[in-house]
Amino acid sequence: MYPYQAKDGTCDSSKMNSPVVVIDGHENVPANDENALMKAVANQPVSVAIDAGGSSLQFYSEGVFTGDCGTELDHGVAIVGYGTTLDGTKYWIVKNSWGPEWGEEGYIRMQRRIDAEEGLCGIAMEASYPIKLSSDNPKRASVKDEL
Repeated sequence: MYPYQAKDGTCDSSKMNSPVVVIDGHENVPANDENALMKAVANQPVSVAIDAGGSSLQFYSEGVFTGDCGTELDHGVAIVGYGTTLDGTKYWIVKNSWGPEWGEEGYIRMQRRIDAEEGLCGIAMEASYPIKLSSDNPKRASVKDEL
């Protein structure tokens, strides 16, 4: 943390990659189970793999994505929520890593509850989230060290 000082300064590059928290492991969400996936997402973001090879997903811009895609998982994203449109279409809120210019400011709403148990683009096939059991975190630098 660098307190505001109203002048140009320098960053301590030794702190650049220092961990803030260390996780103790991860929990896998049961494969092809959107109910379990919804329960996990209700508590925290969930890492999932999807098939992002199709052009309809790559050129997505807005709305609920219902496009054509397979289940050859090749890209990692994070489900951060879910919702339902006014017309009743259910969707996942997914954070992508392709920058804020892609999709809805870096997010995509992907249809959920489709007929395929693996979900659209395989979204329900491989999901997991981090777990933290212990309270031991790396020590943060004191404010005195940063000034």
